[in-house]
Amino acid sequence: MTSANFNLQPEILENETIKLIPLQEDHFEALYELASDPLVWEQHPIKDRYKKEKFMPFFEAAVNSKGAFLILDRKTNEVIGTTRFYDYNPEKFNVGIGYTFIGRKFWGGPYNAATKKLLIDYAFETVSSILFHVGAENIRSQKAVLKLGAVKINEMFFPHNGVDLPHFEYELRKEKS
Repeated sequence: MTSANFNLQPEILENETIKLIPLQEDHFEALYELASDPLVWEQHPIKDRYKKEKFMPFFEAAVNSKGAFLILDRKTNEVIGTTRFYDYNPEKFNVGIGYTFIGRKFWGGPYNAATKKLLIDYAFETVSSILFHVGAENIRSQKAVLKLGAVKINEMFFPHNGVDLPHFEYELRKEKS
């Protein structure tokens, strides 16, 4: 593995289904329209993130992370949600993918899998493993991560806006070629 630096926020990533563009301040209203649905957050550790005052710190942290993306439908440019890279560790050759949410209208379709595949393929150009931190009650996301081939490696507390909440850590390792 080379020690090349990992770019947490390339200009654009896209495939046949979705387009990821760097998240910016002016994306707030479109994203909050999706985030204001309480059902989006029902399995999430922060269940009231549908409230504007709870969503705002999440959004600001995403923009400030310089690793977050707005997820768009590639054909219609409709806003689907957000996701991000985080915690790049060059010594361990790994990076986290998470903080993802997708509007309920897009659940059950190809969007989450297409988003994760795009991020995974890009990350594996530089890193050898990807970490996912999923809330202990978030069964939907746990199943989605397992479908990707990730393996549960740890139970831990993960900080969300200054509060440590129970999470499971999953790892997806790059296949040796």
